Amino acid sequence: MSNAGNDRFTIMGSIAPAWHFAVVLLVMLGFSFVVAHIDLPAIFVAHGRASSYLVVILIEWATVAFIWWGLSRRGIRMPDLVGGNWARPVYLLRDLGIGVAFIVIFGGAVLQGLAYLLKIVPPQAMRAVMPQTRSEMIFWVLMSLTAGFCEEVIFRGYLQRQFSALTHSHVAGIVLQAIAFGLGHGYQGWKLMSLIAVYGACFGLLAGWRHSLRPGMLAHALQDTAGGLLARFLMR
Repeated sequence: MSNAGNDRFTIMGSIAPAWHFAVVLLVMLGFSFVVAHIDLPAIFVAHGRASSYLVVILIEWATVAFIWWGLSRRGIRMPDLVGGNWARPVYLLRDLGIGVAFIVIFGGAVLQGLAYLLKIVPPQAMRAVMPQTRSEMIFWVLMSLTAGFCEEVIFRGYLQRQFSALTHSHVAGIVLQAIAFGLGHGYQGWKLMSLIAVYGACFGLLAGWRHSLRPGMLAHALQDTAGGLLARFLMR
């Protein structure tokens, strides 16, 4: 891992103008608000799930492209925001191992334990989102890979850095991006949104610890992919 990458990742200064920050935040929260107030099962019956997955993919990549444009105006490269490197295969394997351990400990033990204690069950809308056909599974995997990269860049990379600069606190940056991450999943209901916010804080801590988004990207993509595959298997 290069020292330059670490310095870029941990710097407290703003990485984009305030208006740019506001646009990114409004897009994420606005899209979540719209999805939370539409009849997803009816949309899926009329247009199928694959087209809905494609819409999410396009919106997330467009947001990352907008972030990249904003960073470039400040002379910051996307690799600087992501941090770390995979110059050697062992670095990739190390980040993959960290990502898998993160899923097991935080995604499994911590979150599932909280869900059990609080008696939180997935709402109907969330169950309706799960893929059911082979073609839907293909688009689900593409959406999961997109979420792994794009959502980590948006929340743990861009928003966490911007919130930290705004509040002059790394801790506040982690907490505020986690709240935004939870609010960005409006269709899952407020109880699950609260758990997702906790999970987002864990991802933020992981990014801060590693000075890199890479382990979180791998964990995020793997968990989302596995969640869809498991749901498809259980619904047979």
